[in-house]
Amino acid sequence: MTRVKRAVNAKKKRRKTLELTKGFRGEANSNYKRAKEALTKADSYAYRDRRNRKRDFRRLWITRINAAARLNGMSYGEFIHGMKLAGIELDRKVLADIAVRDPETFRRFAQAAREASAAAA
Repeated sequence: MTRVKRAVNAKKKRRKTLELTKGFRGEANSNYKRAKEALTKADSYAYRDRRNRKRDFRRLWITRINAAARLNGMSYGEFIHGMKLAGIELDRKVLADIAVRDPETFRRFAQAAREASAAAA
């Protein structure tokens, strides 16, 4: 069997790992073994948090909508239910943006939701 010399590929792999860990603290940016461990951790955190970011933003939007709805005398649940009954199909991201930037428009949405809830009851 022919002999395989790994020096070039091994060095390239190590160099790539150390380049990816540039800016890490301690030995994690200079010691290959520590850098490899840190990079594995960093990748797993990045994967997990790409999913968690979606949760976090939805929670933020719901909190903002709830605060604006309560200023208009409704709870979040009543507001969302009234919006569905009124046939207004805006997602939470847009509603939260309206709540923060344009309270008057949000007040009109709340009024429409209140009227739709009253009509259904």
